[in-house]
Amino acid sequence: MTTEKFFTTKQKELDIANKMGYKQVILVRKDLKLPKGKMAAQVSHASVDATLKSDKEIVELWRKSGGGKIVLKVDDEKDLFKYKQMAEDIGLKTALIKDAGHTVVEPGTITCLGIGPDEEEKIDKVTGKLKMM
Repeated sequence: MTTEKFFTTKQKELDIANKMGYKQVILVRKDLKLPKGKMAAQVSHASVDATLKSDKEIVELWRKSGGGKIVLKVDDEKDLFKYKQMAEDIGLKTALIKDAGHTVVEPGTITCLGIGPDEEEKIDKVTGKLKMM
């Protein structure tokens, strides 16, 4: 493949990624009132785990479009499971995070949920009405 053809192909892929719009969301339980550092660690776990579970082609398109991540809040564990089910029902990849319990919360506490990355429109069907953390 020539250099020119390589860059033309890569530009087309980037154009597709930008037009479709890809993102990842992480839902955090606000009832736990996690300190900022703890929340950042839990959100990071959710982002990585959800990404590793996702389709490689979608991950690549998401990365090419900037790798957007949005952290949203849910009331409690019951809410988290509700959104997990809704996401899985439409084929989104999810990652539920349970804390080891070494610092702030009890072992096994479910802290957050990673969804995607995937198409923005698809994710918004599930999480579009939630507020940012």
